[in-house]
Amino acid sequence: MNQVYLDYNATTPIDAEVAEAMRPYFEEYFGNPSSVHSYGKQTKIAVEKARKSAAALLNCDTSEIIFTSGGTESNNFAIKGYAFANKHKGNHIITSMIEHPAVFEVCKYLEKNGFKISYIPVDEDGIIKMDLLEKAISNNTLLITVMHANNEVGSIQPIKDISELAKQYNIAFHSDAAQSAGKIPIDVHKMGVDLLSVAGHKLYAPKGVGLLYVKSGIVLEKFMHGADHEQNMRAGTENVLEIVGLGKACEIALKNLEKYSQHYSKTRNYLKKLLKESISDLKFNGHPENCLPNTLSVSFPNVEANTLVSRLDKVAVSAGAACHAESVDVSAVLEAMNVPIHYAMGTIRISTGRNTTLEDIEFAAREIITKVNALNTKGAEDRNSNHNIGTLVKLTQYTHGLGCACKLTPQNLEKVLGNFTFIDNPAVLVGTENSDDACVYKISDDTAIVQTLDFFTPIVDSPYDFGAIAAANALSDIYAMGAKPLFALNIVGFPEDTLSLDVLSEILKGANDKAAEAGISVLGGHSVEDTEPKYGMVVTGKVHPNRIITNCKAKPGDQLILTKAIGTGIVSTALKRGLVSDELRIEVTKQMAELNKKAAEIMIKYNVSACTDVTGFGLLGHLREMSKASKCDVSLLFSKVPFIKEAVDLAAAGVIPGGTYNNLEYVKQDVDFGSLPRTKQLLLCDAQTSGGLLISIDKSDAEECINEMKNAGMSSVAVVGEFTKKAHGSIFIKP
Repeated sequence: MNQVYLDYNATTPIDAEVAEAMRPYFEEYFGNPSSVHSYGKQTKIAVEKARKSAAALLNCDTSEIIFTSGGTESNNFAIKGYAFANKHKGNHIITSMIEHPAVFEVCKYLEKNGFKISYIPVDEDGIIKMDLLEKAISNNTLLITVMHANNEVGSIQPIKDISELAKQYNIAFHSDAAQSAGKIPIDVHKMGVDLLSVAGHKLYAPKGVGLLYVKSGIVLEKFMHGADHEQNMRAGTENVLEIVGLGKACEIALKNLEKYSQHYSKTRNYLKKLLKESISDLKFNGHPENCLPNTLSVSFPNVEANTLVSRLDKVAVSAGAACHAESVDVSAVLEAMNVPIHYAMGTIRISTGRNTTLEDIEFAAREIITKVNALNTKGAEDRNSNHNIGTLVKLTQYTHGLGCACKLTPQNLEKVLGNFTFIDNPAVLVGTENSDDACVYKISDDTAIVQTLDFFTPIVDSPYDFGAIAAANALSDIYAMGAKPLFALNIVGFPEDTLSLDVLSEILKGANDKAAEAGISVLGGHSVEDTEPKYGMVVTGKVHPNRIITNCKAKPGDQLILTKAIGTGIVSTALKRGLVSDELRIEVTKQMAELNKKAAEIMIKYNVSACTDVTGFGLLGHLREMSKASKCDVSLLFSKVPFIKEAVDLAAAGVIPGGTYNNLEYVKQDVDFGSLPRTKQLLLCDAQTSGGLLISIDKSDAEECINEMKNAGMSSVAVVGEFTKKAHGSIFIKP
């Protein structure tokens, strides 16, 4: 068995009958349903047949079905459409604290546009607290929106009770049924809803199609304007191909609903039984009875969910909602349910489907139990027999963070460090005052000691390459200050109950080889047992006290030079997700393992005012440290910044690490982005590992320095901006 798919709540495959129904509309029937000729009639008939099937699934009139591009559009149309069309009735909307982002973010948007939102808590089973919902109702309440069933824990809300309460106060009621359609009965009349959303790809139909039930008499404001398609409620030529698929999926779901529901329960309950028998201290989340038949949310204490999901390379499950796959934060749903933190961080969602067999369940259970035990030292697997270099260990599967992207959020780190008072010592030439890369201590008139420490988790799968990159990253801080490294010490965190010591040996070999390339020795160090591999170096160097290059002396007119391309954080995230070609992996690994030694040796020949290296806080984070410390504004030219080409494409696809988002939040108060789109803002903030040097250099020396670096093989080096005037240290981004 190669792999078992147990993430049906994220998406379902297209049913074979659905695909067959769609086929003629790929190959033969292509007419516009609005056309009056025979080609248009053929597709018009198909669309209306699908509408009839959808109406049958929900038990409503065909005139009450509006086809959309999916669940997200349906939710937006329902909530915004009703709010704006009926704002004369009030400006208050009530929702729950466990809604999908397609509802939650809509409510947040409306809050910025004159509406008041009440977010109602849920109990420990994920069921909305009806007493608090009723208490929240006011004379200005015009809409209640509460999901039918939760996408993470499966709890089914008391929709009938909510609808009766809404009718009592003459309030419209919308429900997001993306997860429930096709799994449990949906009868809009029995439920009492006025608006209901369905997503095709949760229903064995294609992605990119959905529907909105709009009860007759409900008035919505359109937000798709154009011709009078979909009863003049949603402009745009109908997506005939996918509407046909959705109609067929609705037909199949209605016909087989009881059979499918029983199968979902059988497979879900069997998995629950197997896990419970083997792991004593797990926790199941969601209502034990009022729950989707296919959904199992299970928490393993003292296990990090993203790490577990990464290691389950033969079983596809998700850590929380699938659309937040890169997040290591506690799920908002579990937080609202008050799941204890040590359980919440170890929660995975398992969802079975029509094609799931009992053999699949047994295989998945064995895999999950094995991996959970491997992450829990109380039941660790035999490291020497199960993990060795010959099995090609993928280190990124053993960590929930990625390199410097796993640093504390910059805001929190600044807050903590701001509470400390440091001793004034004249021998300390560089301390923490300007966020420099290393500290410098004077020991004589012609010698000062430079020391730095860097420590992080794997950003590549190869243990050897990880060690080399980590060493290059640590050494970079010494080079950035114009110093020469003398020796280093190892600092290691290692899961010796999970990984073979051969893996550690390879990490250390990579680091030692890189240290040798720098001309120094690694003289020892310290190691601790950890749940994930971590490696770093304490590096000691020396510099003349009068030749220290710091963050704080950039001056107006200085040119800003960057020596390496940006984007390693994004590419590392893509690597972990298996989205990177071997060619790109090799290229970026080589870049991250490249020492900044040559750049530093060339830099110190010229009139350099300030320097830093670009690592975990991203280009803008480190530039902000330099501009703030120098009290000098800077203009950065986006078009001149060198980027790894594939990183730009990956960023556009949304493959962005959490640390990069944190960096943007950190710098945005000091950066004027102008009209730069958010994706490009994130590129400038991407959390780097062993990035290049960022050099503030006298304008008269910039061109010659750049040319010498290019001749030395640094093909990406470029002038990316200029310090402009003494001020607050603000950053202005130009196209």
